[in-house]
Amino acid sequence: MKQGLRHRLNARSVALICRLEVDLPVLALLWVAAAALAGGLRMSFGGSAAPAIVPNLASYSLLAAAPIVTMFLGLRWFRRGMLHPQPALRLSRMGRWHIVDPVVARALPLFGATGLMASLVVGILLNIPLRAAEFLTAMPALPADAPGWLLILRQLMLLDVVLMTSMYAFAAVLALRHVPSFPRFLIAAWVIDILLQIGIARILGAVDDLPPMVAASLGGLLEGNLKKVLISIAIWLPYLILSKRVNLTYRCRVPA
Repeated sequence: MKQGLRHRLNARSVALICRLEVDLPVLALLWVAAAALAGGLRMSFGGSAAPAIVPNLASYSLLAAAPIVTMFLGLRWFRRGMLHPQPALRLSRMGRWHIVDPVVARALPLFGATGLMASLVVGILLNIPLRAAEFLTAMPALPADAPGWLLILRQLMLLDVVLMTSMYAFAAVLALRHVPSFPRFLIAAWVIDILLQIGIARILGAVDDLPPMVAASLGGLLEGNLKKVLISIAIWLPYLILSKRVNLTYRCRVPA
C-alpha cells in the first residue's frame, strides 16, 4: 500500500514538473498581466500626478519584467537535455558518494526534479508573486511630493523585491534544467535575502524622520521575510545536502 501511494505521488510530481516546463511561457504572460494590473490599480489610488507618473511606471514595469527576463535568459542559456559540467570545487562533502557518468545518471529512476524536489521548485516559484504582493501591499505609489524617507524606503524595497524575485526565478530554471549549480545558487539566494532584510533595517533605522508607525510596520515586514527564509533553510538545506535525488540529479553521484 505504501509502495502504491509512493508511486502515485511520484507520478503526480512528474506530471507537475512536465506541466511547469510546458506552461512556463503561459505563466510568464499571466504574471506580467497580473503585475501590470496590480501596478495600475496602485497608481490609480495615488501616484498618477504628472511628476510621479514616470518613476511609478518605471518601478512597476521593473517589478513585472525582472523575474520574467531572468527566467527566459535562464531557459535560453540552459537548454532542455543539455549536459552541464560539474563545478571544480565540491562544497557538499557530507556522506559517502560514488561519482557516476552524467549519461548514466540520467537513466536512473531517481534522476530529475520530481518527487519532493517538485515541492521545492513550486515553493521557489511561489516566492515570486508572494514577494511582489507584499511590496504592492506595503508600498504606496510615489506621490508627487514624496518625502525623503519615503523615497529611500521605496527604493530599498524595490531593490529587494526585484533582486530576490529575479534570483528565485533563475533558481527555478536551474532546478528544472538540472544544472549542477542549482543547490549552491539557491543557498546564495537565501544568504543574499537575509543580508538584504538586515541591511534595509539598518539603513532605515538611521533615517531620522521615518514615522514611528511606518518603522513598526516595516520592521514586521522585514522580520516576516527573515523568518520565512530561515524556515526555508531549516527545511530544505538538509534535503539539498543529503537527498539521493539531489545528489544524483545535480552532483551525478550515488551512495557508495
